[in-house]
Amino acid sequence: MSAILHLPQPDRSLLAYTPGGARRYPHPAGPLRSRVAYAAAHVVADPLADTTPVGRPVIDWEATLAYRRHLWSYGFAVAEAMDTAQRGMGLDWAGAQELIRRALAEARSCGGMIACGAGTDHLPAGVSHSLDTIEEAYAEQVGFIEGEGGRIILMCSRALAANARGPEEYARVYGRILSQVAQPVILHWLGDMFDPALAGYWGSRDLDAATDAALQIIEAHADKVDGIKLSLLSKEREIALRRRLPAGVRMYTGDDFNYAELIAGDHLGYSDALLGIFDAIAPVASAAFQALDAGDLPTYHSLLEPTVPLSRHIFQAPTFYYKTGVVFLAYLNGHQNHFRMVGGQESARSVVHLATLFVLADRAGLLSDPELAITRMRHVLALAGIADS
Repeated sequence: MSAILHLPQPDRSLLAYTPGGARRYPHPAGPLRSRVAYAAAHVVADPLADTTPVGRPVIDWEATLAYRRHLWSYGFAVAEAMDTAQRGMGLDWAGAQELIRRALAEARSCGGMIACGAGTDHLPAGVSHSLDTIEEAYAEQVGFIEGEGGRIILMCSRALAANARGPEEYARVYGRILSQVAQPVILHWLGDMFDPALAGYWGSRDLDAATDAALQIIEAHADKVDGIKLSLLSKEREIALRRRLPAGVRMYTGDDFNYAELIAGDHLGYSDALLGIFDAIAPVASAAFQALDAGDLPTYHSLLEPTVPLSRHIFQAPTFYYKTGVVFLAYLNGHQNHFRMVGGQESARSVVHLATLFVLADRAGLLSDPELAITRMRHVLALAGIADS
């Protein structure tokens, strides 16, 4: 079989491309040490399930849990039932509950570190909700996760964004929930590029004012906050907030554009990480963290920096469709035998986008079996009417 692919370009031409060789990366002997690193994990759809009505989530549980074992084997913690798992874009709370229950059991069986997303997404959309109702919704999801023995990532609430009238109402809701949690949580600030329904979170569309409001909540409940995941795709804002956090509260970068330099840090500190891109780049990222653990910063950068163009491509606008690229790379690398997604989200990116992703993944050393990846890329091209000899 020829190793040359003919990949469609934005101008409708075809690029003749030959992938490089396979790369192998070492598994760590134990957890990564120099940084706390959570990989937000995707879900694998059951490709043969009847999903009528369209969008009903049906999960392939074995493939989904196998991917979590893959992430744990490379030393990552798993951030479960987050937006990478299509939470709010195909995965509803009922599906998330089953995912959380199964993933926590799997984590216990193999000693994997895990934290799970709690939000308010079981509340009906498009109607008004009182603060009491929103607080009760948060408390219900937190109670479920803690009842299953899990740690909490306190996700942003679309209902709160739609109904809160200012920072003081965010402080009220978060104050009640944080006062009740059993152990410190990770707060989650997801920018509106990831979810347009979260515009104006913390009570203001002015990001300086919103940052101040979030920081006041953290300072008031520092003993109940392990850290905050910031997903604003602005390294300047992340660094500024990182330097203002109370002692002992971590900054978890959620910046899928600038993570390499934010994790490396500077003389004033560094960011830990909770990233969707780690789902896609786990072997390389693990090798980079192992180099960082050994104090080898040049090797860290040489491994991780080539993944940044791939991540920026996967997370390009509309950013919330990044899940398609994450799942596509899992398909190319043989972690699942199909490219089907919950809610039909495999159609959210063009074949041109996927062709560029293939090239960038290869350049970053992320095609574990190039021959398999070529075969699977050809299947996708054929479905787009591109015959490749």
